[in-house]
Amino acid sequence: MLVVNLNPDTEKIIGKRELHMMKPSAKLINISRGLVVDQDALVEALQTGQITAAALDVTYPEPLPRDHPLLKLRNVILTPHMGSATFETRRIMMEAMVQSMIDAINNLPMSYEVTRN
Repeated sequence: MLVVNLNPDTEKIIGKRELHMMKPSAKLINISRGLVVDQDALVEALQTGQITAAALDVTYPEPLPRDHPLLKLRNVILTPHMGSATFETRRIMMEAMVQSMIDAINNLPMSYEVTRN
């Protein structure tokens, strides 16, 4: 299971070499960012049986083009970048949003503020 942020060090961290090191019974699960996996290498590994299956909550691009090979493979499960869509996660996200709004109104630092740096 891939759970990493996307940065120059993690872009295509899983490629042909890493996929060939996996057992044929391996299943790749990516809930990070699409670009952490070399999708061309993944398609090849799935088509040739190098790995058994893949479950992807993220791809590149999002959404995939209608003719993308991943959409045709029977050993792939794709979800539309919604793996976090649980009641508990959404509640936590809403609470964080409300707290950020309160902090902004009161000129306080926001916990999840995004800056250019």
